[in-house]
Order: sequence, then structure tokens, then C-alpha cells
Amino acid sequence: MAGVGGQGILSIAAVIGTAAIRQGLFVKQAEVHGMSQRGGAVQSHLRISSEQVYSDLIPKGSCDLILSVEPMEALRYMPFLGPDGWIISNLNPFINIPDYPELEVLYDAYAKVKNSLLIDADGIASGLGSKKASNMVVLGAAASVLEIGYDSLEASIHDIFDRKGQDIVQLNLDALKAGKDAAKAV
Repeated sequence: MAGVGGQGILSIAAVIGTAAIRQGLFVKQAEVHGMSQRGGAVQSHLRISSEQVYSDLIPKGSCDLILSVEPMEALRYMPFLGPDGWIISNLNPFINIPDYPELEVLYDAYAKVKNSLLIDADGIASGLGSKKASNMVVLGAAASVLEIGYDSLEASIHDIFDRKGQDIVQLNLDALKAGKDAAKAV
């Protein structure tokens, strides 16, 4: 998972990891925060298996899915992608550097990946009432690629967000479903 600080990358990792554990799978996670908490690069390696996982880092060329809330950040990690891997990302940039690449350059790079999906996660989340939910929209778009039950993802959202109140839980559930629906429509 990749993005910039404040986009909810670690929340995505928590939801997926919790869902995997609910299904009796083994999970290892490693995360890297950027130089600043908000706006700096954030990545999380998440390894899931039916067998014991011994390392939390994913070797280059073997990643099954790069999930990103920021399009350039996903491309930063393309060397990790396996031959049949997927890149699923928000198409909206978070331009926080002066030499941010032209969007067409980014989108062309995605077009060269065998399995890629760009969705307007920010627009979908805004339509639900909060752009902050774009991370769950992206996760919903990836739901069909993950080998984790959708119901486990929903239950994990409850586990993680219940302390923030029912409105936050419902927003995240709605965002997850909207992302799933958006991916089906493409």
C-alpha cells in the first residue's frame, strides 16, 4: 500500500490485516512513514498467507497488489510488482513537490501495466460526504483482487472504526461498497 501521510494508508493495512486474521490467515506487516507525518511518503508491506509468514518485506518482482491512494506513489513501487500483479490507485494526485510529473505521464505508465485500475476515489468519497474516505473507496475497488472475503473486510471496518462512532463506520462501509461498485463498472 502506498500514498502520502494523512491519506489513510495504515488504515487500509489494518482493515486488510484484521480481515485476513479473521479468516485464519497469517499476516506480517511493515510500514514506512515519510519525513513528515502529513504529506510525506507512506508505504506498508502486508504479506498474507495460509502458511506461516517469516518476513514482513515483499521482495522485488513478487508483489501481487500495489494499492495506492496517490498515483505517483504507486508507480514508485512498480519494481515490486509481480508479472501478474495488480496496481489499483486513486487517479487524483496529491501534488506536494515542485517537480510532480505530468498526469498524462503517470497515466501512460499505468496503461503499460498488465493489470491496472485507476478510479476517481476522491470524487466518489466526496459524493459520500467526506474525501477522507477515499482510502476505503480504493480498498473496495481492490476487493475482488484480494483473496479475502468481502464480509471480513466489512467486519474489520467495524472492529477498527467502532470507537469513532456509527457515522464513521457507516461512511467507511459505504466507501468500501462504492469502490467495489466502481471497479465492476470499469
